[in-house]
Amino acid sequence: MKASLWSLAVLGVVVFGAIKSHAQEASAPPDPLSLWETDRSHVFGPDELDLRELVWAARPLIVFADSPNDPQFHQQMQMLRDRPDDLAERDVVIIVDADPSADSELRRQMRPRGFMLMLIDKDGRVALRKPSPWDVRELSRSIDKTPLRQQEIRERRDSASE
Repeated sequence: MKASLWSLAVLGVVVFGAIKSHAQEASAPPDPLSLWETDRSHVFGPDELDLRELVWAARPLIVFADSPNDPQFHQQMQMLRDRPDDLAERDVVIIVDADPSADSELRRQMRPRGFMLMLIDKDGRVALRKPSPWDVRELSRSIDKTPLRQQEIRERRDSASE
């Protein structure tokens, strides 16, 4: 009898541990790259991901402003929302930092003054800095001219012809 009670107690601990572990996994936030892979239109805050995680995986497009009420910020965000598929096709991750008082690592590294749009290529190189909003068509053209994007286009064309 003691052995069966002991077995039930051990089984209860094992089952409870498995349930607790599963609940913790279910409540853990997804990693940023997984989130971006499932929702390419997701807009990240400045501290939600590390730019180093995006090297060779995505092109960060960072929108800086001194306030979320900045008219240029609103204009830029609307332009990005209007054509999300073009950005997704080019592996663009949108990051927004509109709170200078938060003193994010991203803001310290990039040192924006007021509104600034910054595009970083997949190799981690700053490809574009603009002090005013750009529409997605202009951004797409700029991305499409980079050597890395040209290589991606060739590889897609080659794999489609096979």
